[in-house]
Amino acid sequence: MQEDKFIVREPLLNPQERVLGYELGWQRTNDSNEEEARALVDFVAGHISEMESGTLLGDHLLFLAAPAALLKANAFSGLPKKRTVLAVRASQLADGDAVTALKTCGAQGYCISLREANPATIDKSLLSFLSHVEISAAASDFAEQVRQWRALDLPAVQLVARDLGDWAQFDLCASMGLQSFAGTMQLSPREGSRPKELNPAQTMILQLMDMVKKGADVRQLESVLKHDAAISYKLLRYINSAGFGLGCEIQSLKHAVTLLGYSPLYRWLALLMATATTTGYSPVLMQTAVIRGRFAELLGQGFLPKGEAENLFVVGMFSLLDRLLGVPMEEVLEKVQLSDAVSEALLSREGIYGPFIALAEACESPASDIESMAGALCISALQVNQSHLSALAWAQSLHL
Repeated sequence: MQEDKFIVREPLLNPQERVLGYELGWQRTNDSNEEEARALVDFVAGHISEMESGTLLGDHLLFLAAPAALLKANAFSGLPKKRTVLAVRASQLADGDAVTALKTCGAQGYCISLREANPATIDKSLLSFLSHVEISAAASDFAEQVRQWRALDLPAVQLVARDLGDWAQFDLCASMGLQSFAGTMQLSPREGSRPKELNPAQTMILQLMDMVKKGADVRQLESVLKHDAAISYKLLRYINSAGFGLGCEIQSLKHAVTLLGYSPLYRWLALLMATATTTGYSPVLMQTAVIRGRFAELLGQGFLPKGEAENLFVVGMFSLLDRLLGVPMEEVLEKVQLSDAVSEALLSREGIYGPFIALAEACESPASDIESMAGALCISALQVNQSHLSALAWAQSLHL
C-alpha cells in the first residue's frame, strides 16, 4: 500500500439521492498511474478478504480506476466481479491488447465504465461490454455528448454525470433524464431548501436520549418506546445487525441494557435519531452521517477512552443534522441537548472530538488536507484507510 496516501470516497447517486455505490481513490493522484492504482486494488481486495461477510459495500457498486496495464495483468481477481466497476479512460485503450483485456474483464463479469470517450469515434465492438459511460458535467459540450451517447441506443449502459460540485448541477442533470450522478454535491448546502421540523419519532428519540443520559430505569424507557412499535423494531434491528459478538439475538430493550449497558444504547439512539426521517430527507446525507460517525469512532479508538470514542459516534451522526433539517447548527443544538464537548465539535470542529470528526469528514473530499489533519493526531495513513473501509462496511451491515 502507498504508505503516505489517503483514500477518499465519492458516492454515485440515483435521481432520488440514494447511494448506488462509491468510487474509492487515492487523494491527489493520477488514476492512470499503474503503481498507485495497483496499490489501491490490492489494499481494497485485502480488506475484503479479511471481512467475515467477504464484501465491502454489500449491494453497492465499487468503482476503481483501471489503467490498461492492470487490465492486462488481471489485477482485479481479488474483487467481487458483479459489484466491481472498472473505470477505464478511453485514452488507455490505444492498443489492441488493452481492448482485448477490457473485453476479457467484461466477459468475466466485471462491470466496465468508460471515461472521456468520444461517442463519435468509439470502437463499437466495446459497447456491449460497457455498464457505464461517464461524462463530465464540466465539459462545454456536456449536453451534446449526452445526446450523442443516447443516439447509440444502449439500454444496458448507464450514463453517469461526473464532477458535480453542487445540487444545482445535480438537479440540472436530473432534469435531462440522467440516472446516475457522481461528485461532491452532497458536501454543499442545498440552496432554497425549506427548514424542517423534527418529526414525532425524532422528538421521541430525543426524549429517550435525555432519559438515558439521566440514568432512567429501563422500564421507563420501555414505556416510552411502546408508543411507537416501528421505532422499537428499528432500534433492535440496528443493535442486532452491528456485530457486537454476543452470540445471541437481542430480544428487548431490557435485554440490550443487561448485556451492553447504557452507554452503547445512547449511541444507537443517536443513529436512530439521524435516520428516523420521513420523505424530504436526502438518503445520501443520512448514509454519510452514519459512515462519519463510525469512522470517527474508529479513529478515536486507542487514542481516547471507550466512552469518549463512543461520543465521537454521536458527533458524526449529528454532524449533518443541520443539512437534513435545513437550519443552522446553532438552531439544531437548541432542540438537541448535547454535552458542551459534543456541541463544540459540531459547531467548530474543535475540542477533544473536533479533530477526529474533521479528519473523517476530510476523507469525503479530494481537496482537503487529510495528511496534516492525520499528522496532528499522530494517526498513520494506514490507520485512516483501514478505519475508512471498516466504517463503509459497518454502515452497509445496518441495511439502512
